[in-house]
Amino acid sequence: MLGFLRSLIHSRIGALVALVFLGLIALAFAGADVTGSRFGGIAGGDRVASVGGSRIGTAELGKAVTNALEGERQKTPTLTMKDFVASGAIDQVLNGLIDRAAMMEWGAKHGFAVSDRLVDSEIVKIPAFQGPDGKFSESAYRQLLAQRNLTDALVRSDIGQGLMARQLLVPGSFGAQFPKGVALRYAALLKEKREGVLAFVPATAFAPKQGPDDAALAAFYKAHSQRYMLPERRTIRYAVLDEKAVQNAPAPTDAEIAQRYKLNAATYAPSQTRDFSQVIVADEATAKALAAEVAAGKPIDAAAKAKGLSAAKLPGLTRDALTSQASKAVADAAFAAAQGKVAAPAKSPIGWHVVRVDAVHDNPGKTLEQARAEIVAALAVEKRRAALTDLAAKIEEQFENGTGLADAAKSLGLAPVASDPLQADGTVFGKLGVKPAPEVAALVQAAFAMEREGQPQISQGADGKLVMFDVARIDAAAPAPLAQIRDRVARDWQVDAGSAKAQAARDTILAALRKGTPLADAMKATGATLPAPSPVTMSREQLNAMQPRIPEALALMFSMAQGTAKSIAAPDGSGWIVVSLGKVIPGVVTANDPIVPAAAQELSQALGPEYGASLRRAISNDVGVKRNEAGIRAVRTQLVGGQ
Repeated sequence: MLGFLRSLIHSRIGALVALVFLGLIALAFAGADVTGSRFGGIAGGDRVASVGGSRIGTAELGKAVTNALEGERQKTPTLTMKDFVASGAIDQVLNGLIDRAAMMEWGAKHGFAVSDRLVDSEIVKIPAFQGPDGKFSESAYRQLLAQRNLTDALVRSDIGQGLMARQLLVPGSFGAQFPKGVALRYAALLKEKREGVLAFVPATAFAPKQGPDDAALAAFYKAHSQRYMLPERRTIRYAVLDEKAVQNAPAPTDAEIAQRYKLNAATYAPSQTRDFSQVIVADEATAKALAAEVAAGKPIDAAAKAKGLSAAKLPGLTRDALTSQASKAVADAAFAAAQGKVAAPAKSPIGWHVVRVDAVHDNPGKTLEQARAEIVAALAVEKRRAALTDLAAKIEEQFENGTGLADAAKSLGLAPVASDPLQADGTVFGKLGVKPAPEVAALVQAAFAMEREGQPQISQGADGKLVMFDVARIDAAAPAPLAQIRDRVARDWQVDAGSAKAQAARDTILAALRKGTPLADAMKATGATLPAPSPVTMSREQLNAMQPRIPEALALMFSMAQGTAKSIAAPDGSGWIVVSLGKVIPGVVTANDPIVPAAAQELSQALGPEYGASLRRAISNDVGVKRNEAGIRAVRTQLVGGQ
């Protein structure tokens, strides 16, 4: 029960409540590149809904759905607009737009307001509108509006609606408390026990004893061949091209070494970094007083703490880095002080800096001769990579001229390796849990895109190495040979042959149980030898512990009334399970049981969104909403291209 109520938070109702806080603009600036031109003047009118005295246009709905799709594609990159719309996205997004518009109108009518200043404060928080310095940038703001084909008025209106929704819904749903007495009753449900019996009625018990002959088995196999389909498999033959395949890469010359040293002069030049402890204060007088205390020997952490401040550690900073973080004046003062000393207080845009030099690290740099070895090594790697790229281009040219993979590999002294048969999802066919080599896994998608065997290509493997490969063998999707699965097909034939009689036997058992006949006698009345019934004694707490894979028969038993019997198909279709519930033992929970406050908390988490949803519906009803189905259909047609 608690699990069910908790799931409400993630249900469509919960999603709609949450949607009122997610505006078009927030979605748009998550990465969608949206324009409104394709929705202008479409058939069905230019509105999809009227909300009080305002209306929601077709272009607005089109943008919102497109932006929502882009958001979902962050989690499911292959999601198409057609599938997204088929899942009910248009109605979901439209309901959110209606709710926001209704709350804006209702709030304004009843004395609620969203000031321009409040909207401004929200705009400056949006990361997409920030410049390189991390602060709001007017030029970035205007630029992005132009890119998204949005106007300042639309952005402000959208943010204003979201803020109004927050004003109305948060107080209506925040801090909802479930009554302790009700929570006590629900908590008792977790302690409830049930006693029943599960009886399996297998179809094979009613099948002909002699089983199928060869002709019957072959006919059944042919009629149900789709049950036994094996997926398409492809065997990949490949050879890895690494730097060992390059035999004659030229060595770096003295001129190249000197040029690389010159290009990286800053790296090899002498440099100095320093570790600092820093306290920032508001005014110069306080900074000087603090610096004097530290200079007199008081630890900077203690001196800062005495003034209600804290010292920050700044390790390994160069002069330029400190200048960038603070100011030139602060950096000059900090690098003028000796190790262990306090620099003269200096000012930056955020205040006065008191800096203590904790350590000085001098890097003497490297001469050309000192740096030669590492430069030679780096250049050699680059030259081998360049030679490998040239080699790959030559091999691709050979492939285009008809050279096969085996011949190309032989010319390089390589021996191609054949993979296990692979399925399109990259798994090894017939070997559960076995994974292909990483370099092969990276080739599966390309291999399954090839039209036939023996079409060599060069691709980049998972570790960046080049791999030349082709498809050595294609096994098309087809039913498994009957000889390999004869026992399975024979069992399926028996299940199929006995299924109708098994269903009739199930009905006989249920009818007898309703008349009070004991289960054992009801099963004997079918005339077949059936498996012995299985008694079950279980609490709801034990049942919930099986989530997320609760057996359907047990779930059915906990949804039935005492003294009743029902049936459910076996999970593998092999027969029926009869569920007879004999006794329901109510749970007993005392008021001080720890489960009670836990239940109250979980129920309260579901109650808040329910309050919010109720308030939202009441506001929409009060304002008055009319949907224009013609406009909605027109938007749907535009989004899916008439599909």
